[in-house]
Amino acid sequence: MATPGAEEDGLARYRSPLVSRYASPGMGFNFSERKKFGTWRRLWLYLAQAEKSLGLPITDEQIQEMEANLDNIDFKMAAEEEKKLRHDVMAHVHTFAHCCPKAAAIIHLGATSCYVGDNTDLIVLRDGFNLLLPKLARVISRLADFAEKYADLPTLGFTHYQPAQLTTVGKRCCLWIQDLCMDLRNLERARDDLRFRGVKGTTGTQASFLQLFEGDHNKVEELDRLVTEKAGFKRAFMVTGQTYSRKVDIEVLSVLASLGASIHKICTDIRLLANLKEIEEPFEKDQIGSSAMPYKRNPMRSERCCSLARHLMTLVLDPLQTASVQWFERTLDDSANRRVCLAEAFLTADIILSTLQNISEGLVVYPKVIERRIRQELPFMATENIIMAMVKAGGNRQDCHEKIRVLSQQAAAVVKQEGGDNDFIDRVRADPYFSPIHKQLESLLDPSSFTGRAPQQVAKFLKEEVQPALIPYQSKMGGKIELAL
Repeated sequence: MATPGAEEDGLARYRSPLVSRYASPGMGFNFSERKKFGTWRRLWLYLAQAEKSLGLPITDEQIQEMEANLDNIDFKMAAEEEKKLRHDVMAHVHTFAHCCPKAAAIIHLGATSCYVGDNTDLIVLRDGFNLLLPKLARVISRLADFAEKYADLPTLGFTHYQPAQLTTVGKRCCLWIQDLCMDLRNLERARDDLRFRGVKGTTGTQASFLQLFEGDHNKVEELDRLVTEKAGFKRAFMVTGQTYSRKVDIEVLSVLASLGASIHKICTDIRLLANLKEIEEPFEKDQIGSSAMPYKRNPMRSERCCSLARHLMTLVLDPLQTASVQWFERTLDDSANRRVCLAEAFLTADIILSTLQNISEGLVVYPKVIERRIRQELPFMATENIIMAMVKAGGNRQDCHEKIRVLSQQAAAVVKQEGGDNDFIDRVRADPYFSPIHKQLESLLDPSSFTGRAPQQVAKFLKEEVQPALIPYQSKMGGKIELAL
């Protein structure tokens, strides 16, 4: 049973949490009905303006009437028209014509539904990329600051999630940044590769426009060029069917899915590090980690990113299948699917980027915990250094190797069987055999001597790869982000 009053505030109907709970207002508007149908009207205006400039009998008064009513959309009337006509484009043609009676005869002149439908989709995709790119750049910038700050802080590396050679906190972060820089380039390329469908007619042959211009091919080509330019595109497809190739949607969603994979990996790493108590995402003063366990500090932001990134990665399957079953010049079984997957891909990418920015602006590092874990594992990693030092002091390598083998196994038994701390170095100190290097043990165990060129790699990577990639977005680097939920 519906809650009393719920109908009035919309709570009695399903609302996508992508919009109602998570996405930014900008991305929500980009896929809104108002943006869509307002763009349709602008495309009809561009078409009429271009046709007029090329000699068709369209008056200034008709153009001015259209201009004055671009955002004067009677959505209720449009819905009623669509219910009657079962055709969304014609419903909006009639609705636009109702408030533009003088221009009614030339609205949509020579065009097919995909003139407004597909061209609007391409505009929305382009604008969606333009919203995502600065957000991605900000995430990279925040993580770059973090990497620089912790470029020298040694931490235990992991391969197979087993202790491995040391790296630094900043170097590990650079692995995340490198993936995101690849995503930045991919999103830029996908945006820049977008072409306008243009003015192509019902099956892409431009036959209706050739008829309007009485066989003048040059005017038809110029019409296509003018409308493409008015819509803000540098190029239009030279050939189309009724629609632009649905492989374009594959390319668009592929780069977004790849971004989802990058963010899932980053946030999985953060979740694992939170379990180790080495690094945590921000945790608000009044935030509750668990309703039953008050002490918990769950990495809920990172978990949200992983959850939504999985959804983003699966969405690319939709355009893959859609493109594969488009018969000849087009079928309509793409339409309903694209209404869902294109919008959800951009909305989801928008959400996880905003969330990751919030995470990256508040990451907390616990150096003492990191140091303690290094102390547990470093003694075993230092055995080769100890052997070399003993050889330099006049010892026999094979004798030293055997001594260390025995002592390390004894220390490992304390750790694994007794649950104690790694006492390998204490055993070395207590063994007279190693007395020639007892004074060197501290320097031999200095964690910074085990991180190789990690700090230098961080500095070089940030300077030569990251900073140049962020130059186009410098004016949009400021401002922290607070999550609504």
